Amino acid sequence: RNDEVAACIRYRLREDLLGAVDATVALREALVGTAADHVDTVMPGYTHLQPAQPTTVAHFLLSYESAVARDTARLLDAYDRTNRSPLGAAAFAGTPFDVDRQRTADLLGFDGVVGNSTDAAAGRDFLAESTAALSTHAVTVSGLAEDLVLFANKGHVDLADEYASTSSIMPQKVNPDSLELVRAVAGDAVGGLSGLLTTLKGLPRAYNRDLQRATPHAWETVDAVTEATAVAAGAVDTASWPAGTLEAAAGEGFSTATGVADALAMAGVPFRTAHEVLATAAERADGDAPDVDTLDAVATEVLGESLFTYVPRERVEAVLDPRESVASRDSAGGPAPEAVAAQLDSAAAGLDADTAALSDRRDALGEAAGRLQREVAAYV
Repeated sequence: RNDEVAACIRYRLREDLLGAVDATVALREALVGTAADHVDTVMPGYTHLQPAQPTTVAHFLLSYESAVARDTARLLDAYDRTNRSPLGAAAFAGTPFDVDRQRTADLLGFDGVVGNSTDAAAGRDFLAESTAALSTHAVTVSGLAEDLVLFANKGHVDLADEYASTSSIMPQKVNPDSLELVRAVAGDAVGGLSGLLTTLKGLPRAYNRDLQRATPHAWETVDAVTEATAVAAGAVDTASWPAGTLEAAAGEGFSTATGVADALAMAGVPFRTAHEVLATAAERADGDAPDVDTLDAVATEVLGESLFTYVPRERVEAVLDPRESVASRDSAGGPAPEAVAAQLDSAAAGLDADTAALSDRRDALGEAAGRLQREVAAYV
């Protein structure tokens, strides 16, 4: 029965993988849809959790869409290697009976057979690959959940009531606890992957009863990650982004400093020198954003000439504005509206392709189920 057990695991796991793919596609649709509504919504961008440079809500959300798109691709790859039939391998050394392995593979909707009979009965790397793909995706979604939890704390995003709760004691609170649970699933998924790989490590070929302990890790992981992805999609789709609050915060921490440094560098000042000018001005401002006159005074000290010798005053004033700063960053993949528009087009095309790929695989399974039913009916 070793080949039958392996076939049943693959038969079930492939359906679960398609369900996980479906969930990633739904999350990407939510990210793209919300991004399309916020191409011009300026927000603060962070590195090391410190104000860094202004960006937009659309640019931020599309960064996660790109990552989830790769997760979708990994899950589809895992599906394709899972969807191979081990039937006919018998215990591990094949059989003297005249079986047609390709025929049973076709009737069960498998895309082909696992060629070597020992590999067919013993191999569980498809479980490891699937669980690894799910764990990678869980880490992606955990990052999204963490960002939304932090943004909710700052008032940068408002989660719908369906994805938040109040405290049992403190009635004024709104807790983003659904996203905290989403965040926690990554730990479960990584733990499942670790448990699975440790179980598989060093097993002798071919079948061992240890394998019975391997499969539950995959089932638990695929269920938890798929559910967490659906919750994240719902939270993104129903959240609101307060444009006024976000734009007011976008310039905090002198986050437009790099724009002035870039302008100086474009005018021929070595960037390390421009960096010194802006760093000195930021230090003198003592936590506030320095005004144009302060920047000019520091530039005169460092460069020996007025800042405006290199960059017109109006240009300096423009790059200090968060909205203008975003608009200037129009390189491919950047946050400027025209650059984001191209990213939205690319994301939409990727969604269409992956939706079609998911549909093709489900249609193939449906057609195989019909063929199998007709064959069974012929024997009645």
